[in-house]
Amino acid sequence: MSGAKHTINDRIEQLREQIREHEHRYYVLDQPLISDFEFDQLMRELQQLEHENPELITRDSPTQRVGGEPAKEFPTLKFSRPMLSLENAYSEDELKDWTRRVVQLAKTEKVDYVAELKIDGLSVSLIYGNGLLSKAVTRGDGRTGEVVTGNVRTIRSIPLRLHEDVSVEIRGEIFLSLKAFRQLNDEREQAGESRFANPRNAAAGSLRQLDPSIAATRPLDFYGYSIFPTLPLQSENLKWITKLGLKVNPHRKLCRSVEEILDFYRHWEEQRDDLDYEIDGVVVKVNSVEIQEKLGSTSKSPRWAIAVKFRARQATTKLLNIRVQVGRTGALTPVAVLEPVQLGGTTIRNATLHNEDEIERLGLQINDRVLLERGGDVIPKIVSVIEQAADRRAFQMPSRCPVCGGEVYRPEGEAVRRCLSQTCPAKLKESLLHWASRKAMKIDGLGERLVDQLVEKSLVRDVSGLYRLSQEQLEGLERMGPKSAENLLRQIDASRSLEFWRLLFGLGIRHVGERTAQILAKHFGSMQRLQNASQEELEQVYEVGPKLAESIYRFLKQPENRELIEKLEAAGLPMKSDDFVPPEMAQVFEGKTFVLTGTLEGMTREEATSIIEHRGGRVSSSISKKTNFVLVGRDAGSKLDKARKLGVQILDEQQFRTML
Repeated sequence: MSGAKHTINDRIEQLREQIREHEHRYYVLDQPLISDFEFDQLMRELQQLEHENPELITRDSPTQRVGGEPAKEFPTLKFSRPMLSLENAYSEDELKDWTRRVVQLAKTEKVDYVAELKIDGLSVSLIYGNGLLSKAVTRGDGRTGEVVTGNVRTIRSIPLRLHEDVSVEIRGEIFLSLKAFRQLNDEREQAGESRFANPRNAAAGSLRQLDPSIAATRPLDFYGYSIFPTLPLQSENLKWITKLGLKVNPHRKLCRSVEEILDFYRHWEEQRDDLDYEIDGVVVKVNSVEIQEKLGSTSKSPRWAIAVKFRARQATTKLLNIRVQVGRTGALTPVAVLEPVQLGGTTIRNATLHNEDEIERLGLQINDRVLLERGGDVIPKIVSVIEQAADRRAFQMPSRCPVCGGEVYRPEGEAVRRCLSQTCPAKLKESLLHWASRKAMKIDGLGERLVDQLVEKSLVRDVSGLYRLSQEQLEGLERMGPKSAENLLRQIDASRSLEFWRLLFGLGIRHVGERTAQILAKHFGSMQRLQNASQEELEQVYEVGPKLAESIYRFLKQPENRELIEKLEAAGLPMKSDDFVPPEMAQVFEGKTFVLTGTLEGMTREEATSIIEHRGGRVSSSISKKTNFVLVGRDAGSKLDKARKLGVQILDEQQFRTML
C-alpha cells in the first residue's frame, strides 16, 4: 500500500470510529457531544472517501446501514434455542402463585428476580460474529424466524460492530416511540395510505418491508433483554449488553421478594403514561441462570419467567355531543364530547371516534351511556354503548368543512371525509411544513416553531405567502435575528429555481408522492397541461390509477387551489419541467426493459435510468429472458456474463446515445 493510500485508509478508519462513537452517544446513551450539522459533515467526508476508494468499503462501515437491492422475499432461519413466548399473569394472586411454584420447583427458600417493563413491540434475535452483525431474525413461530438483517441494519441504536470482538446472540424488542408513531401515521395519511392501528403494528410493518430504504425512514428503536452465551445472573447479562454497545431498558429492578415485584408493578401501572413507548405489563425473570436451567421450560414457555399484564383502563360516562375537527391533512374526524370522568389518573372529556363508519358500527347516538377505554394509543376511545338514552339523537357528518366552508369529499372505498381546499386554515401549518420539506422545496430554515409564529401572527395565509415575507417581518419574530432572517429569505428565494416536480409534490395533493410528482412533471411538462387534463387523460399516465387520477383532478379543479397556483406562478415558482420529453419521443422505449451494469463515463446510472423512464422504458435490477437491453459500462460484472448466456442485446454507452 502506498503512503497516500495508507493515509486515506487511516482517515477512513478514524472517521468510522468517530461516527460509531457519536451514533452510540446519540441513539443509545442520549448524550450527544456534537451538533447534527457536525455529525453530517463527518458522514459526508466518509462517504466521499469511500466513493473515491470503493475497495476500502467494509460491511460494518456506518455508510452501509442501507445498501443493496430490495429483497424478493425473506429467507428463514431455525434458532439454535427456541424463542419461547411467556406465560401471562392477569392478577397479583396469579403472580404470587407463580413465585410459589418457582420456589417449590427450585427446591430453595430464596429466589431473587429481575422485573423489567414489557414493551409492546416485536422480538428479534441479533447474531454477531467476532463483533460484527451478521444476521437479524424475527421471532416467527418461536423455532424458525424470518431473516430481516437489511432492515435491522438501518436501526441506529443497533451497532453494526460491537464494542468487543465477541460472537454472541442478543435478543430484544424492536419498537416505535409514540411520538414517532404519530408522526408516521400523519405522513401515511398525507400520502393517502391507511394509518397503522398501534405502534406494534407499525414496528412490525416497518421490519417486514422488502426494501430496506423504506425501513430506514422509520425511526425504530431497540432494547435488549437477553444474551447468549449467558453470565451467571440476568442482572449481569443486562449490564453486559450495554457494555457491548446496545441499549437495555433503564426501568428495571432487582427484587428480593414478591412484595418488591408488586411494588414495581403497581408503580408502572400508574406511571406508564409518562413513557414515550407502549408497555402492557411487567416481565419477571428468575435472576439466577443456574436456577433458570433447573426450572427448564414447557413446550410453549419458560418456567422461570412470566409476564404480569396490566389491567384494562375502562370507565363509563355519558356522550354529551359529537363535534368534528379538521386535521392537518384535511381529514374530518368526529370527536366525542363526554361527561368528565377519571381514567388512569386523568380527567377525560373527549375521545376519538375515528370516522363515521365507527359511529355506525358502535350504534352510537348523542346522550347514550358509553364504555370508555384508554389503550396503548394513549388517546381514549369508546368501546361500546352501555345504555341507549331515551332522548338519544343521531349524528350527521357535515357536507362542508366546519373550518373554511370548503367542499368536503369522501372517496369511494374510504372511511374518511376530507376538506379539499389547500388554503384551509386547519391545514395551513402542515401545508407549510410539507412545502418546506427536503423532498419538496428544501427550505430547511422553516421549522415548526417558526411556522407556528407565521400562522398565529397571520403573516402567511397559504404557501405563496412565504414569497411575500420581508426581512423586517421575520426579524420581529421570536428567535429570529437579522442573520437568521436573511438566511431564511435566501432559502425561500432559492426554492424558485427548483424542479417543477418538487412544486407538484409540495402542493400536498392527496396520494401524490415524490415519484408520482416526477411522473406527472415528465408526462405533462407544465402546470397548464396538467390543469387542462381530463380525469380520463390522467388515468392514461404510467402508474396513475383511477383513484389517484380522481384525487389530482378534484384538487386542480378547486377554485381555491387554482388561485393558489396562480399566486405561486406570480411569485416566480417553476410551472414547467426542464426535462420535459415531447410526445413524439416520450414512448420510444415503450415496453422495453433495460438492465444497467458497470460505470458509465458520460452520465451517472441515475441519469441513464431517468432518460430511459422519460421515454417509456423501465429499468430492472435483474436480468431475465424478458430483458430487452443491457447497458454496459466500465468494470461490468456478472450481469454482462448472464446477458451473453441469455442472448440479451448488449449496448455500450455510444450505442445507447445513438439510439437516443
